Amino acid sequence: MTVLFLFLLLFLLMFIGVPIAASLGLAGSITIMLFSPDSVRSLAIKLFETSEHYTLLAIPFFLLSGAFMTTGGVAKRLIDFANACVGHIRGGLAIGAVLACMLFAALSGSSPATVAAVGSIAIAGMVRSGYPQAFGAGIVCNAGTLGILIPPSIVMVVYAAATEQSVGKLFMAGVIPGVMLGLALMIAIYIVARIKKLPALPRASFRQWLRAAREAFWGLLLMVIILGGIYSGMFTPTEAAAVAAVYAGFVALFVYKDLTIRECPKVLLESGKLTIMLMFIIANAMLFAHVLTTEQIPQQITAWVVELGLQPWQFLLVVNIVLLVAGAFMEPSAIILILAPILFPIAIQLGIDPIHLGIIMVVNMEIGLITPPVGLNLFVTSAVTGMPLTSVIKAAWPWLMLLLSFLMIITYIPAVSLGLPNLLGM
Repeated sequence: MTVLFLFLLLFLLMFIGVPIAASLGLAGSITIMLFSPDSVRSLAIKLFETSEHYTLLAIPFFLLSGAFMTTGGVAKRLIDFANACVGHIRGGLAIGAVLACMLFAALSGSSPATVAAVGSIAIAGMVRSGYPQAFGAGIVCNAGTLGILIPPSIVMVVYAAATEQSVGKLFMAGVIPGVMLGLALMIAIYIVARIKKLPALPRASFRQWLRAAREAFWGLLLMVIILGGIYSGMFTPTEAAAVAAVYAGFVALFVYKDLTIRECPKVLLESGKLTIMLMFIIANAMLFAHVLTTEQIPQQITAWVVELGLQPWQFLLVVNIVLLVAGAFMEPSAIILILAPILFPIAIQLGIDPIHLGIIMVVNMEIGLITPPVGLNLFVTSAVTGMPLTSVIKAAWPWLMLLLSFLMIITYIPAVSLGLPNLLGM
């Protein structure tokens, strides 16, 4: 009865247009007041506990780092470097956009930030060179999802906080899947470009490539600082995020000088707004998860699934269906915080590696970012290009099929996710 009331109230509130964060908080609070012996004061304590979660401190710092990188012209230099590397191949500008998304993903940890930073420059460049605008929009909208798969990733930080797993191990598990998906998109673009006879840039000379690499060096160095610092044991992922924010600010202000001291408060304010929005969702989602836990709902569902006698592959198929449906309607962090406490104990019981489950959830969240009606990347691409939302959905749809095929590979070949962490003895 409690479970039914909790979820019915959540969906009712969302259906009548209450924001997702408020819906989660209200559903959890009302359920506790009506059905639980817990005091209402426990809700306030839970909200404060959420804000004190050490792992979640990485989120505001990665958002600030991404804001400095986006405003400070790093994206343009990464795109120039990517074009110098692969622009001479047929469809090279689109392949370069995917490479730029992969590089920027390794700096920002956010998919919408990746789409906004790369899309605002790359799509316009493709249109000028004779590419259809819809083609460019579809590519960047899909490639931007790499922002949450290639480490560092804000969604991985949230999963680690919800399930008490190692952030560093999750980051390492995302490397091979992220590179694989990027390469798959590049190969698909090359095939389409050959069929449609899309243009290619003149081959960059070694001197031009060297100049582009030198310009992008400071941005690329941030990847080395973040991942190198974490895996060398120099600092934790949360400390790495703080270092990244300071470094990104220094590069934008004093190296590239694309940002002035006077513009800094605006960048801080924008990243602050994003942080508050995301942390408010996370706090309310954790409140909702707290209700699930106190009512022993995950344990009851685990026992029920075990009694059904589901095989691990059948359970993972159900997980994918549930996550794909949820991803079309909700924000990734909220989905992870609601469903991870339910799915995690079942996965452990069935012998599924929790890190593997984490990567499956992240790939599902990637797909959720480009599926209507709430796909965030669709809205960002529409804003960047000025295209109607319906046109962006139509442009992104063919590439979505590639992501769904990739999801099957990630789900049923655990070695893709776990190979690198196991190799490094993590």
